[in-house]
Amino acid sequence: MVFPVLEGKVAIVTGSAMGMGEATAKLFAEAKAKVVIADFNEEKGQKVVEEIKNAGGEAAFVKVDVSNSEQVQAMVQFTVDTFGKLDVAVNNAALTPDDKPADSFDEDYWDRLMSVDLKGAALCQKYELQQMKKQGNGGSIINISSVSGYRPQPDNIAYVAAKHGVIGITKVAALENGKFNIRVNSVAPGAIDTPMLRGALEQFGLSEEEYAPQLSLLNRFGQAEEIAQASLWLASDASSYVTGTTIHADAGYTSR
Repeated sequence: MVFPVLEGKVAIVTGSAMGMGEATAKLFAEAKAKVVIADFNEEKGQKVVEEIKNAGGEAAFVKVDVSNSEQVQAMVQFTVDTFGKLDVAVNNAALTPDDKPADSFDEDYWDRLMSVDLKGAALCQKYELQQMKKQGNGGSIINISSVSGYRPQPDNIAYVAAKHGVIGITKVAALENGKFNIRVNSVAPGAIDTPMLRGALEQFGLSEEEYAPQLSLLNRFGQAEEIAQASLWLASDASSYVTGTTIHADAGYTSR
């Protein structure tokens, strides 16, 4: 059972057609938020909307490429046109980590990943902040980083750089917008069992049994719903005195 801690609030969740974004959108809807499913994958995104509505929630889909400024602005406007305002945003959209060392990284994929994982988060945050300031009622923005934003991994220099950057843009926005009662925080997930992680395991030829203990003091992968709970707390008024920080939802990975 989820308490209706987001009742009366409107939320955007980017990258919510699957994985952590999908779990977050569904949890927010269960907590009584009206949720905009923002994703590039229209088919899967519309399916999430249908599932939320079938469960008694309110949701709508908007197709967006978060690396495109005009589309991000349209996403925010769609939210306001559909549900009347914007109170909460979870900037979660990201690409699969790269797989090359620092001396031979793929420059084309670097550009593509940075445009989504870092520039995309910054663009979403930019226009979400503008809307929240215009409304004058505060708000909560949650940027999804990664343990790679604190403890780098080999062979994915672009992803590590982007997720470090997400922490940086979060801190700057928190510094600038506290006076408007807009809180900006991040969540740094560890090894979470999502299609992205499963794809990475396949890409690197690894099994869960051999990989999970390297990344978790609990010797297991996390579930998308566990990350969604962290975002839910930051989105709710229960975290009203929290801004500029990061929740490490990583089973202790960054503590050692």
